[in-house]
Amino acid sequence: MTNDLSNIPVQQQEWPGTTSALNPVPDHGETSYTGRERLVGRKALITGGDSGIGRAVAIAFAKEGADVAISYLPEEQGDAEETKKQVEAAGRTCVLCPTDQRTEQANIDLMAKAVEALGGLDILVNNAGFQMTHQELEEFPGEQIERTFATNVFATFWLTKAAAPHLKEGAAVINTTSIQAFQPSEPLLDYAATKAALNNLTVNLASELGPRGIRVNAVAPGPIWTPLIPATMPEKKVDGFGSDTPLGRAGQPIEVATAFVYLASDEASYVSGTVLGVTGGKPVF
Repeated sequence: MTNDLSNIPVQQQEWPGTTSALNPVPDHGETSYTGRERLVGRKALITGGDSGIGRAVAIAFAKEGADVAISYLPEEQGDAEETKKQVEAAGRTCVLCPTDQRTEQANIDLMAKAVEALGGLDILVNNAGFQMTHQELEEFPGEQIERTFATNVFATFWLTKAAAPHLKEGAAVINTTSIQAFQPSEPLLDYAATKAALNNLTVNLASELGPRGIRVNAVAPGPIWTPLIPATMPEKKVDGFGSDTPLGRAGQPIEVATAFVYLASDEASYVSGTVLGVTGGKPVF
């Protein structure tokens, strides 16, 4: 991997943050990842695909031979354009779908646009997420709780529901949960709760969609270096971010993306209803 993440310096950004302002710049696999033709001809929709884990998944999928559509908030257009550039550099199609997923209709419209542009759908990655830290319970605004659950849980449910009629045998749905579902932090009280809910939803969807030949899994990242971190955490939490893991550092987005590649590929043809931890050694049980 490029760029050392063992000693991340103090820094902050305005939410939702931008990749270009991160120090050090994260590795999304732009040059470090080599594809092995594991997703040739597949069509994937990746939410939150403008930056961080979503960008790395889009790049890795493209290098494996997939065409992708990415969704993101309209204010993240600059980062989304860079993801598109990287996907096209790998010789694949990238469809940009700016969307605020906090209503069911928005997810219905997003799915329709992606399916039409790609000519179908084989892989759905529910990766978009929202978090904001607070030190005391009384500090959590009511509107934040609603936004966190709408973005992280409701949107995943609505988009998967919209995707189901388009997914055929052999298709894969992959949700992004978190180490926070297993080791919750008080400043991320609402976010951690949504990730626990997603673990449960993943298992239930695997049971529901399994008879159709559709696999549903989740990836639970640990501390990964993305714009969300300095844009949602106080400076003292950013300083040395990830150093409390057994591996002693934060993870690169591409180090998480490889788990998504595996779960989307035929190599995971008998894997469904599982949560795969990519945490630097923190336990996911």
